[in-house]
Amino acid sequence: PESARGDRKPPEGTAPDPTVAIAVGVLYNDRDEVLIAQRPKGRHQGGLWEFPGGKVEPGEDGRTALRRELREELGIEITIARPLIRVRYRYADRAVLLDCWRVSHWEGAVHGREGQRIAWARPEALDERRFLPADKAIITAARLPALYLISPDPGPDLDAFLATLDARLGAGLRLFQLRCREIPLPRYRVLVREARALCERYGARLLLNSALGQALAAEAHGLHLTSTDLLTLKRRSLGRDWLIAASCHDAREIEQAARLALDFIVLGPVLPTPTHPDAPTLGWAGFTALVRRAPLPTYALGGLNPAHLPLAWNAGAQGIAAIRGLWDEIVAFDGGPSRVADPR
Repeated sequence: PESARGDRKPPEGTAPDPTVAIAVGVLYNDRDEVLIAQRPKGRHQGGLWEFPGGKVEPGEDGRTALRRELREELGIEITIARPLIRVRYRYADRAVLLDCWRVSHWEGAVHGREGQRIAWARPEALDERRFLPADKAIITAARLPALYLISPDPGPDLDAFLATLDARLGAGLRLFQLRCREIPLPRYRVLVREARALCERYGARLLLNSALGQALAAEAHGLHLTSTDLLTLKRRSLGRDWLIAASCHDAREIEQAARLALDFIVLGPVLPTPTHPDAPTLGWAGFTALVRRAPLPTYALGGLNPAHLPLAWNAGAQGIAAIRGLWDEIVAFDGGPSRVADPR
């Protein structure tokens, strides 16, 4: 319906509606394409694209509303879905809360039951300018994998380090942060060049940690800001062709990441880690409370491995980020990281 994204103005002289809850489905087919629908020309913002879904009715939760909406709009019955992201967006007249779900299995043939035009598209091919403005963060979430690999310090043996990276990328990881604290610049340049070549061989993206990588970020696929660097920035330092992420620990840092229009954040620590067993942690309850305030895809960090993915998803995370939990052991992923640990 036209009010599904909160873009229908109320009658003059009436107060704006409270936040409108919308259930949104991001459907993936076996080719990792997502389903999109075009708004009819006669409606407000007609011609723009969106992800299917609609308003959560009184007494419904997000999953129940999504099942009903996709049955009505697309003629399908959801069999497997998990939380993807929750997006708050304010239009001129009202605010919306988009409760987005990743739908990987359903029964029935997808078709536009309301006469809407539908299409399957690769997430990376979606043109954000042709979508409803509230859907921008959903597009980013659809493009990101469930696992974010962070490297330990490379140490003196770069060949061994790159061999391990090759193995992890070969196992299906597609997002990698090169985290170096102390390494001579000439040696670092070589490492960045070799790591990027490996990532591009596997279709993965390389981000450089800002502790050492700000000067070379344009030579990779993006930049990961430390929380210190995040708080010092006044504007986004790279264009939209690069990814920019940041490490966050509290609401203040999350708000700064949103102001800078970053692509995603990492939030933690969630659980104790072997290197900092006595450090304060968020726990899953603290993580959930903070991630509800994050308008960006958010990875959970701290003492985590792929077995924690269901907990992370239910807490509102894009997935997990890890050093030891992903670097120390090779894990083979069926169908790549976009499907890792989806229940069957």
